[in-house]
Formats: sequence, structure tokens, C-alpha cells
Amino acid sequence: MTNQLDIVFGALADPTRRAVVEQLTQGPAAVSALHDGHDMALPTFLKHLKVLEESGLVSSTKKGRVRTVHIEAAPLRVMDDWLKRQKDMWEGRLDRLA
Repeated sequence: MTNQLDIVFGALADPTRRAVVEQLTQGPAAVSALHDGHDMALPTFLKHLKVLEESGLVSSTKKGRVRTVHIEAAPLRVMDDWLKRQKDMWEGRLDRLA
């Protein structure tokens, strides 16, 4: 699980990739639509999508010439579970200090 967390947090360490994930929470989007909001060359943007796909945060399907990207919830749940455990631990420690 730690390795998966490392991969997910690593993928989300970049602001471009976080923006893509945030955009995909509104629903699937074509690569061209996702790219429109970013001031970078398409090949550079595609590298960001590749990192997200390799981390499991997104998947894509191709129909004709259009590639559509979808968010994947499972890695986000793993990250959320870890964050909740950390929050609970620190809140407990802070409560004991008070």
C-alpha cells in the first residue's frame, strides 16, 4: 500500500496533474478539452496524462480519433483512507496535549 501511496502522491505532486484530476471530477473529458486549459505543448501535456494513467488515477478510451479520459476512484480512496488515519492520529495527540 505504501508504494501505491507513493505513486499517487507523486503523480499529484505536480499542479498540472492536480488540475487535470480536479477537472475530471466534473466528468470524463477529451484530451483536447483537458489540454485547452494549459499553456504547454500537447506532447508535454500528454506526458502528464501518462503519469496519471500509470498511477491509476485516470484511464482513457479511444473512439475514432477522440481519446476520452476518465477519473478512477480507487487510488483516491486509498489516499483518502491514509489521510483520515493521519488526521485521526494527530487530532488524538492534540486532544491529549490540551
